[in-house]
Parts: sequence; C-alpha cells; structure tokens
Amino acid sequence: MLLNSNQIQEIIPHRYPFLLIDKVIELDPGHSCVAIKNVTANEMQFMGHFPQEHVMPGVLVVEALAQTGAVCILSLPENKGKIAYFAGIDKCKFKRKIIPGDTIRLEIEITKQRGPIGYGSCKAYVDGKVAVIAELKFAVGE
Repeated sequence: MLLNSNQIQEIIPHRYPFLLIDKVIELDPGHSCVAIKNVTANEMQFMGHFPQEHVMPGVLVVEALAQTGAVCILSLPENKGKIAYFAGIDKCKFKRKIIPGDTIRLEIEITKQRGPIGYGSCKAYVDGKVAVIAELKFAVGE
C-alpha cells in the first residue's frame, strides 16, 4: 500500500460518506494512479439502491475513478491544496454490476493536460474483469 485513507484525505478534500477510495497502491503523480475501493453492505447508498438487491450505483463508481484521478493530479507539488473539479465524462460504459463484497481496482492514466484542464482514461475492474470504462475531463482550481 502506498497511501492509506488518512493520507488520501491529506491530498483530496473528500470525506465520509463521499470518500470512495480506501487506499492507493500505485502512484506516478501527474501520470497514473491505481486505487482500491472495498464495497460493503454498510454503505449508505445500499439503503435505497436497491433494498431488494444491492447494486453499487454506476455514478459512484465513476466518482471513485474521478477521486483516483484527483489523487494523481493533486499529488503534484504545484497542485498541493487545490481541488480537481469534474469537467466532463465521455465514452462511459458499464460492463457489469458491482455488489457488496466486491473489491474495485480503479485505474486512471492522465492522457493530456494543458494548464488547469486535463483528461484521463479510466477503468474499474472487479475480479480482473472490466466493470466500468470512461474518459474523464477535469479542471484544477483553487
């Protein structure tokens, strides 16, 4: 493990119940990041999504990918203390459902950055199989 949840909170502003990554296992600041999210039935979203069959909301998986990207970008010394905002989501596809008990491997590669605007190519895996793919756009702000 490279970063635990306490260390992640030193980089990004997200907090419970909206901190959606548990640890970072690989980090090349400004270039790539791999994080882990352990999904449990104790999470708030499962009270209503869905009571009869718990399924991790796809938008929260995309948010977890974005938080992984935020760690990647905000780990750069020049971005310390800044915030990475969502600026767009493209080519997002949900390939399989994610349920409590699953461990999500979240991967992002920063593909382009010009000034405060950047792009990342993301994939989320469960049991070695792709669950979500997306291209994310972000803006680094104060």
